Amino acid sequence: MGEGKEKDKNINREPEIGRRFQDETKYSPGKMGGYTLDRDSIPKPYKHYESPLAIIQLPEPHAESGPDLWKLLQKRRSRREYSAHRPIGLAAFSSLLWATQGLTARYGDTFFRTAPSAGGLFPVETYLSVRAVEGLEQGLYHFRPLTFDLEFLQKGDFSGKLAEAALQQDLILDAQATFIWSAIIARSRWKYRQRTYRYIYLDAGHIAQNLYLAAEALGLGACAIGAFYDDETNKILSLDGMEETVIYMACVGRPAEVK
Repeated sequence: MGEGKEKDKNINREPEIGRRFQDETKYSPGKMGGYTLDRDSIPKPYKHYESPLAIIQLPEPHAESGPDLWKLLQKRRSRREYSAHRPIGLAAFSSLLWATQGLTARYGDTFFRTAPSAGGLFPVETYLSVRAVEGLEQGLYHFRPLTFDLEFLQKGDFSGKLAEAALQQDLILDAQATFIWSAIIARSRWKYRQRTYRYIYLDAGHIAQNLYLAAEALGLGACAIGAFYDDETNKILSLDGMEETVIYMACVGRPAEVK
């Protein structure tokens, strides 16, 4: 009994950053006042690279028909085994990108997307590590929802580096592509301050679920990845890890043949 109580005391003495984060970002009536939004300092809603290797226009997504949503929800699984040598078609890849963050409507200067975002601020950016997609060279890409295209950033097969950064999760090696989601913190922090860090993870979850359902609809497999070395993963994309940082990943590929 004495040993168990001592362990409990030790646990309580440890700095619990998760509990502090939850507590210090709570909304309460006494904390809600005293902050005015500065509309002149709104961060840019879209990211563009100055000198990408190329810009690849994406084919129109096929969103008019497909399996019933309820059937897709029933079938949705994390699929970790892929047929490594069978590439994904560019049209299917385009549909996956549209499903995750594609534009669906416009109201004035506001665009709506396939996945919701707190305050309509959309802090999440999509990068792709492409290993086997028809019509695309192997390398790192950045997705631009506004123009619905890809910026080609770096040539090469980065699946090995990503797998190493993701705690040796070998599914990345066989996946045809890996979605890498970052957050540009300022886009949400402008409005939500410390509450931002709750919302960006909610946004990423919405996006990842859309990827799962779209992959099922296209006969592909997807598996989200939350375990990775932050600094190493940010380094692969040349992100600073502070103002913009990787928050989530997911593999996509052709499911392995059932033996």
